Amino acid sequence: MTQLRSHPRLVRKLQEALGDQLCAALDDSNVAEIMLNPDGKLFIERLGHGVAPAGEMSSAAAETVIGTVAHALQSEVDSDQPIISGELPIGGHRFEGLLPPIVTKPAFTIRRRASRLIPLDDYVRTGVMTEIQAGTIRSALEARLNIIISGGTGSGKTTLANAVINEIVSVAPEDRLVILEDTAEIQCAAENAVLLHTSDTVDMARLLKSTMRLRPDRIVVGEVRDGAALTLLKAWNTGHPGGVATIHSNTATSALRRLEQLTAEASQQPMCEVIGEAVDLIVSIERTSRGRRVRDVIHVERFGDDQYEIHSDQLTAEQEARHVA
Repeated sequence: MTQLRSHPRLVRKLQEALGDQLCAALDDSNVAEIMLNPDGKLFIERLGHGVAPAGEMSSAAAETVIGTVAHALQSEVDSDQPIISGELPIGGHRFEGLLPPIVTKPAFTIRRRASRLIPLDDYVRTGVMTEIQAGTIRSALEARLNIIISGGTGSGKTTLANAVINEIVSVAPEDRLVILEDTAEIQCAAENAVLLHTSDTVDMARLLKSTMRLRPDRIVVGEVRDGAALTLLKAWNTGHPGGVATIHSNTATSALRRLEQLTAEASQQPMCEVIGEAVDLIVSIERTSRGRRVRDVIHVERFGDDQYEIHSDQLTAEQEARHVA
């Protein structure tokens, strides 16, 4: 009850420390990320415009921001525990705060939670992906294939995952979705959905084990980061096809290597065959100087003869233009 009463006061304190400019940026659907460097310089990344300077913030204000977020998360942040990660109490955006001695002065980043769902048709219309790539994704969803969305930091993995989940709701509205995340970023309009979040005491592997008892039709993981990848792959292989997960990897093929690294954290045996059996489609998205684009889409058939059997049925945007012409 005390926490509930103090929450509005914490939000007001945070808003005052952030200032009008950053509060406005948090309300701007075009903003992707807000960054404060240790030297006090602020930068804001806006969709379609890249990163631009946004003035400065004092160390005192930055320390207030970080401390207030820690308080809201019922956590501690000081020189002994100089890192705080979690959801911003304003809007649920992803927050990462750093204090000395690991930085010279306070620094933080705020990854703004996407407030606008971008349908696959818009990805095609804006040239982020081709018609053939979008068709491949839709066909995979209808066939209940398991999809991995890969990309680097800030590439738009979660936003694309939201678009893919929106397609699932369209093609299979009766399916029960169980969605697991570290921070709340997935948007899901399904009538039958359960959203689970990790905590300081319950990690992703434990959530996945619980998921098996929740009768999911499809299992969605916001981002696969550790040995829980093996639990997810086994779940996809044992009667729960049609899932979606994101992974930090720059290309579709390197996503397979990344899965090998993550599953190795939970098993001393190579899990290549499990990966080859569980993963059906990998969609790789990247951030370029011209904006985001789907780099490639590959089908994974299986693992055999010490290699993954993969193929792509897509065309590049240039090839597709010639094909349509």
